[in-house]
Amino acid sequence: MAVSLTGAPAMAGPPTGDEPVSILLVDDQPANLVALEAMLQPLGQDLVRAASGTEALKCLLRQDFAVILLDVKMPAMDGFETAALIRERERSRHTPIIFLTAADRTQTSALRGYAVGAVDYLTKPIVPEFVRSKVAVFVELARKNAELVRQASRLRASEQQSRELAETRAELVRDLEHKNRELESFSYAVSHDLRAPLRRADGFARALEEHLAGALDTEGARYLENVRESTRHMTQLIDDVLHLSRVSRSELRQQELDLSGIVARCLEQLREADPARSVRVKIRPGVSATGDGRLISLALENLLSNAWKFTGRREDATIEFGTAQVAGESVYFVRDNGAGFDMAYAHKLFGPFQRLHLAEEYPGSGIGLATVQRIIHRHGGRVWTEARPGHGATFSFTLGRARPQG
Repeated sequence: MAVSLTGAPAMAGPPTGDEPVSILLVDDQPANLVALEAMLQPLGQDLVRAASGTEALKCLLRQDFAVILLDVKMPAMDGFETAALIRERERSRHTPIIFLTAADRTQTSALRGYAVGAVDYLTKPIVPEFVRSKVAVFVELARKNAELVRQASRLRASEQQSRELAETRAELVRDLEHKNRELESFSYAVSHDLRAPLRRADGFARALEEHLAGALDTEGARYLENVRESTRHMTQLIDDVLHLSRVSRSELRQQELDLSGIVARCLEQLREADPARSVRVKIRPGVSATGDGRLISLALENLLSNAWKFTGRREDATIEFGTAQVAGESVYFVRDNGAGFDMAYAHKLFGPFQRLHLAEEYPGSGIGLATVQRIIHRHGGRVWTEARPGHGATFSFTLGRARPQG
């Protein structure tokens, strides 16, 4: 019967951590087994004895071994036959076998031993230190192999987790993109359908104003003007929502853009719409970039309109457009010396319908900067701002690689 000398339980697989590995000692002579045990005890491993080839094969059915020390001359089944059967089993096909013999020292026997898969063929008497050093090599090899198996298992588990996370993320992204498309389509449809009743409301108000011309007192005229102003404001709000929706739905068309020229045209239009204003303009010449001309123009129009609006109460109003290199990246900016705002509320600035000033002071829908952010993000860039109350604001952005339509 096979015996474990350390009392350690039989192991079904490779060792883990600092656990001892198993070494199988096979000899039909008890004295030889005792001698082998004495030689190998200093290694501190689990030494398992087998008194025959049959017992050795039974041990291999229960556990794996780092190395097998196998006597050649045994009754019933000799070491060569035992080794051949060990090699037929898949799990022990590559287990190192060291043959030990005292009776047959011929070269033919050694060659036979190597032929059945032995890693060494030692003749007795055996030098203990020599045997111990050889076995120690296979003990260390077994430990390293076991660690490789554990690492491979952890790697497979990590890869599986990564695949599952990637699949989950991809599914969430697809679901989010689908919901975004539905929401954008809904916003577009609703906003489009709201235009008709607003046009009718404004038309009826205008017709009533013309029909009652001269008959309305000041209060009545003011009421009608309020109705028309509200419809115009709502129409503008719907137009802004439609712009925001189209930004995400439209296909990007990349081209070389003259940003300085776009800025100059935008500011000229603002001057024509508000000729009474005196605004000092500084435009850095020759600033160019790659992007969708229609969308980038819309983003700059929103930024410049904001700067124009929030410098409205300054006699020395100044609006500047320029660029700078920051960490090897081109950063574009629109700067003004207008009302500014408290940076504590900057996180709200790019959300739709978010306002940091009263509508009575500075009218607007609160969608312009949300549109700017969406355009810049679609171009793979970033947009941010710096400001101080009463000292103006600077809106900066980058233009990276354009993102495909989602």
